[in-house]
Amino acid sequence: MPHTDLIDVVTHEHQVVETLFEELEGHKGHAEGRKDLSDHVIAELVRQWVAEEQFVYPAARKALPNGDELADRQLHQHNEAEAIMKELEKQGPESPHFEQHLADLMDSVRHHMSDEEAHLLPQMREQCREEELEDLGFKVLEAKKYAPTRPHPNAPDKPPANLILGPGAGFIDKIRDAVTGREV
Repeated sequence: MPHTDLIDVVTHEHQVVETLFEELEGHKGHAEGRKDLSDHVIAELVRQWVAEEQFVYPAARKALPNGDELADRQLHQHNEAEAIMKELEKQGPESPHFEQHLADLMDSVRHHMSDEEAHLLPQMREQCREEELEDLGFKVLEAKKYAPTRPHPNAPDKPPANLILGPGAGFIDKIRDAVTGREV
């Protein structure tokens, strides 16, 4: 099994998202391809967050003295950003609100990633055994393969419901993506 340390996996995912954000910022004012890139960012975030909600936050609740508080804060941040994603999903660059929603999403997600890296991940590193972190990282990577690609702000974000419904929503999203030609 390749190196799958949870902290490395999550920080790598954050770097991928930041790179996509920088690409979006670099092409501001250029409508061509902007909707596709926005959709790609949304799909990447949704897959990442579904995997975190399935495995990381439940582990934090068990392992950390303040795990419930940290997990609830992360879930709240996910829900706020997913509401913005849902609005962006309906819009294109020609919409008068598209750029503002995109800027709001990037601000929200950057705050979330910073919060995770400053608070949640260091405590997970401190409180969890290396084997646990490897196992969690592997589970996150595997869950991303079957996770939804579109925001579902009202979907369950805690086990066991999210473990049951997440792959089904992912399957449906992948069909919708194929039918509509959405590349993610």
